[in-house]
Amino acid sequence: MSMYQVKPVCAGDMTVDLPTCMYRIPNIHAQQGGGCGDHALQNGEMDPALKVLEARQDEIMRKLYELKAAVDGLAKTVTTPDADLDATTLSQSPAAAAFTGTADLDTLLGKDLGALRDIVINANPASPPLSLLVLHGLLCQRYRVLSSVHVHSSVSSVPPQLLSCLGPRHTESYTRHCFQLGFTLIWKDVPKLQMKFNTQSMCPIEGEANVARFLFRLLAADPQDAVTATQVDSWVDTAMFQLAEGGSKERAAVLRSLNSALGCSPWLLGQELTLADIVCACCLLRAGQAASAPANVQRWLQSCRNLGHFDCVYPLLQ
Repeated sequence: MSMYQVKPVCAGDMTVDLPTCMYRIPNIHAQQGGGCGDHALQNGEMDPALKVLEARQDEIMRKLYELKAAVDGLAKTVTTPDADLDATTLSQSPAAAAFTGTADLDTLLGKDLGALRDIVINANPASPPLSLLVLHGLLCQRYRVLSSVHVHSSVSSVPPQLLSCLGPRHTESYTRHCFQLGFTLIWKDVPKLQMKFNTQSMCPIEGEANVARFLFRLLAADPQDAVTATQVDSWVDTAMFQLAEGGSKERAAVLRSLNSALGCSPWLLGQELTLADIVCACCLLRAGQAASAPANVQRWLQSCRNLGHFDCVYPLLQ
């Protein structure tokens, strides 16, 4: 059965007007020889300009891989909250080894991998951690400490003496690699004092007593025998829970215990100053019990003041 036929839509000899706004290229099919004009190369060779471009791309990729490896290496060395590590100082000569006490810090805190070991403490300005300020002064005598005080946005205002409680600001604070230890105090509206040291492998330490124990160990002055260490912990807990937070009867009982212990020795645990003396003295001063303390306690407080370690505490009590 025959199909119906239709007329052609357009004639075969129809001419089309091409636009003149576009650029024109030569018709490669109309060229003689069947080649690609001036860009055609024999024997499968590559255009020299393309070779240069490919080599340049390979060099860029190589540099990117080297940069990525360097960044990954720096990320492994940053084990503290210190975020502004100066990478240009990592390839310099080990000048930090000239400081005394570096071996002790390496033993207690781990090997220094280039980043400043920064101790960050969040404290409420309504209850300044007096014992930590005393320990900060002792750390500054043993190590080269970069100290700084900041105010969190949760606190509206801070007295001037709290802003300068760690001493004058370091003029060379931008060269962080010159210091062995960082001590950053942030006045913040927190219910309990917190300390952060290694954000990757340790949880925050809470409470002034626990932070004081941590800082005192950095002085390598912890007692070696278990009995003395237990006595130190007992006095520290007594000071924090009874002197600082207890009532009048509890404070009176602690004063009697202090007076009895100090009647046998110049310090609470013998002939040397320990963490127990620092914490108990600071809690006693903060509680306002120094003026009414017994004779042995008064003598002991005067001995603490004569050492000079408590000079940073008395301006905060006024």
